[in-house]
Amino acid sequence: MGNDSGILVRVPSQSKYLLFVCVMAVAQVLSGTPGLVQAPANSGLSAPQTTPGTTQQVSPAPSQPLAEPPPSPQKTLAVVVLDPAHGGADPGARGSSGIAESDVVLSFARLVRISLEAQGFRVILTRQANDDPSFDDRSKTANAQRGNIFITLHVASTGQPGTVRVYSMPRMALPDSGATSPHGSLLPWDRAQFNFIDQSRRLAEMIQIQMAQRFHGSSETPFEAPARQLRTVGAPAVAIEVSSVSVPSRAPLDQMGPGLADGVARAVAAFKIIYESGGK
Repeated sequence: MGNDSGILVRVPSQSKYLLFVCVMAVAQVLSGTPGLVQAPANSGLSAPQTTPGTTQQVSPAPSQPLAEPPPSPQKTLAVVVLDPAHGGADPGARGSSGIAESDVVLSFARLVRISLEAQGFRVILTRQANDDPSFDDRSKTANAQRGNIFITLHVASTGQPGTVRVYSMPRMALPDSGATSPHGSLLPWDRAQFNFIDQSRRLAEMIQIQMAQRFHGSSETPFEAPARQLRTVGAPAVAIEVSSVSVPSRAPLDQMGPGLADGVARAVAAFKIIYESGGK
């Protein structure tokens, strides 16, 4: 029998190659797996290369800004303790015409209080009437406050009438003892002023200048004296002394009241700026 049934047909070799490629493509599609194609060696394409022993550099995350430290509490001056000296059974200096220091200074304190309150200060008087708190009680009133200054008011028995002197404590020397060192935690009660000497001197300077501008003959430079009442005050503290009770009538002293009050208030308002900035 001859081979003429037509079942076996010779397929050209190129057609076989195309058929094989189509079959492979269909198989990849049906399997859902993408084909991995390797570039021929002579295709001119090169695979990415890595250098052995190297690690990939990672950019650091941007640093967070540092939180600012909370501001320290501001040092404020808000309170003025006014001390009308003497009182009660102690009239203080007394003039020949019967003028009592304790009465005059209480009148001065009330006027100074009004002027200071107009400047925004809270004012505390160590006495409101004709009583006589002890030195320690007056100091306790001042030392119980925070952010305050202390002003004690006096009228001299001598001196040029119509003038004013302002005093602060002189610099004190402490015994060589750790318990009484100014850098220790405790100070003797009668050395409470030790850490405020410079501030007290500055306050005295500013008040004295105001007095010199208002009362002819008053010094422009303040004075120093170891005043008993100032020693036990743990705050800037000064004594103001008006001259004098030795006048024929009280009228000249009363006339000094408004100028005294205004000058003190202006000086304290100026001192407040220095105090709150940490200056001396």
